Amino acid sequence: MGKPTGFLEYEREVSRDISPKERIQDFHEFHVYLSKEKQQIQGARCMECGVPFCQSGMTLMGMASGCPLHNLVPEWNDLVYRGNWKQAYERLARTNNFPEFTSRVCPALCEKACTCGLYDQPVSVRENEHGIIENAYAEGYAKADPPQVRTGKRVAVVGSGPAGLAAADQLNQRGHLVTVYERDDRVGGLLMYGIPNMKLEKQVIDRKIRIMEEEGITFLTGVNVGKEKKAAELLKEYDAVVLACGAKNPRDINAPGRDAKGIYFAVDYLARNTKSLLDSGLKDKKFISAKGKHVVIIGGGDTGNDCVGTAIRQGAKSVTQLEMMPKAPDTRAENNPWPEWPKVCKTDYGQEEAIAVFGHDPRIYTTTVREFLKDKNGNLSGIITVKLESRKDEKTGRFLMVPVEGSEQKLPAELVLIAAGFLGTEKYIADDFGVELNARTNVATDEGSYKTNVKKVFTAGDMHRGQSLVVWAIREGREAARQVDEALMGYSYLAVQ
Repeated sequence: MGKPTGFLEYEREVSRDISPKERIQDFHEFHVYLSKEKQQIQGARCMECGVPFCQSGMTLMGMASGCPLHNLVPEWNDLVYRGNWKQAYERLARTNNFPEFTSRVCPALCEKACTCGLYDQPVSVRENEHGIIENAYAEGYAKADPPQVRTGKRVAVVGSGPAGLAAADQLNQRGHLVTVYERDDRVGGLLMYGIPNMKLEKQVIDRKIRIMEEEGITFLTGVNVGKEKKAAELLKEYDAVVLACGAKNPRDINAPGRDAKGIYFAVDYLARNTKSLLDSGLKDKKFISAKGKHVVIIGGGDTGNDCVGTAIRQGAKSVTQLEMMPKAPDTRAENNPWPEWPKVCKTDYGQEEAIAVFGHDPRIYTTTVREFLKDKNGNLSGIITVKLESRKDEKTGRFLMVPVEGSEQKLPAELVLIAAGFLGTEKYIADDFGVELNARTNVATDEGSYKTNVKKVFTAGDMHRGQSLVVWAIREGREAARQVDEALMGYSYLAVQ
């Protein structure tokens, strides 16, 4: 805990955001964080609650409550309050391989389950975490610590997203020789090309990767395992293989006119913008431009919001975001009590920027696309939308969102970005390794296991559990690493929490 009466004495205070109209001028992170002294006061707000739901990682009503990594939140809040930043880092690093990522992009499940937040504002856990890790880099605590003894075992990790990186980090700490294969030209997976710079600047990733290289991990980029590098080769060269390739099959929108020019998947749009930004500062023009266009984004969630923010920075003429589901309530409903995840309406940075630039929230709820319109040259010129309502399917008993006839409307659109989620594992890599898939097209394993049906092959992250959060990917990478270690050595002392 922090100060016994701290939550009564101090108000919650978090970083200041640069104003929307100012921050849309570039792709830099836009938070101005608290000083160390002020951050220590925030640590003091951690109360002696008795049962720290913040670190529980329980599943309540099908949703996570508290940190899936079981971060030792009250411990390092107390250490921050007392100014013991080095020990706070040591406790944080014990359960989280990448606090520099989670303190920027995690939706802070810990804070939503904070006991202090039941009647007041929760402790600023995520920003305390950010303060700990950034201070550790500034003071030199977060440095390379190579293993003293090597086991002689070789492990290949396919995919360098958070699950693959966590597995690689754990296995390397154990003393195994780890090689990470990444098909893109930079390490990081969706951290690199799926999350825009304004949420996660890429030097933050590069900084950590340099440390992992100093610790002995080998990274091979531009290698497409399953095509250029076959599964049979990896299984011959390595003692174990961890598949952490993500769930990168984007869900499509099948509507008339889908072949119009100007319709893209959101992940491709975001990736091309970030790559051009990193390669040339956008000077090479090898990105999908929203400049001067009416932009429609199909889908909510983090990816849809990231598209809103990116399109505004590119100079879009208008931005509209279509969401199939109704608007969530602004405050918790009675049937959604603490410490469940709060199912409330969230206005994220992209929507804030749209409100500042265009004067209104870009989201239109209970709406989808019925038809894409195109001109005589096949270019996208607009869309026909239709309202949706919830109706019970008489056969299955499930409630489905179905079109309301006569509710069609026409909207201008010269660029459509589909952010409707992902469907699972890409087929070619599953076929090459011969791993079985489940009904959701994720790699199948026994419950609680990361071992596939193929000898020596394990899986973790979105490829295993489906599209999810960075913090879940890290947990899966850690747990998979422990199972790999047990398979290679007969036992394991790798921590998973």
